Amino acid sequence: MFEYTARPDLLKGRIILVTGAGRGIGAAAAKAYAAHGATVLLLGKTEENLDRVYDEIVAAGHPEPVSIPFNLETALPHQYDELAATIEREFGRLDGLLHNASILGPLTPLEQLSGDNFMRVMQVNVNAVFMLTSTLLPLLKLSEDASVVFTSSSVGRKGRAYWGGYAVSKFANEGLMQVLADEVDGIAPVRANSVNPGATRTDMRAKAYPGEDPLTLPTPEAIMPVYLYLMGPDSKGVNGKAFDAQ
Repeated sequence: MFEYTARPDLLKGRIILVTGAGRGIGAAAAKAYAAHGATVLLLGKTEENLDRVYDEIVAAGHPEPVSIPFNLETALPHQYDELAATIEREFGRLDGLLHNASILGPLTPLEQLSGDNFMRVMQVNVNAVFMLTSTLLPLLKLSEDASVVFTSSSVGRKGRAYWGGYAVSKFANEGLMQVLADEVDGIAPVRANSVNPGATRTDMRAKAYPGEDPLTLPTPEAIMPVYLYLMGPDSKGVNGKAFDAQ
């Protein structure tokens, strides 16, 4: 496990957007960021899930978050522009962006993977990640110390049979991270890095490995140290690196 202990006020005053914030790793990250002082923008497609995370953060006495229902699979360019405009109007800047939302798609040989399924995975896992990054970058540059965290996978660092669109999308996320990191290096107060969460007790993991006992895996909460480290000031100057949560 990544070794790091975050001080209680690590993220005080920071504005952090988390995609896929309604459940799993995204929900755990949103709650961890709020617990350390951040105002968290909860972005996800299922309002009911966002409301639950919102209520938990408020009940814990942490800074009030903001729920942003947003479907990354169907969103059009003007909707990303409207999102950025709303954040700028309400907060004036963005200090952190966690790209957590993604879909698995069929785990099947490439020969049997339909174009529709491949493109759906790429739409959510790559195109939406690019659109959010490029649209929100001006707001990140208004921060004194901004961090963009991309979510990778072990199959996004070494390809593996039958992981098709998902593996390709995670390689693309590593590429996006590296290009962005090189572009902002030394010229903007923004850093970009990637995290491979590893085997974690999530619905996506259960779908990929139906025969596995989830109780043998760490919970999303257990892998939060690297997510806190990368979003806080202790990682200032760390840019273009690929991290493992476990």
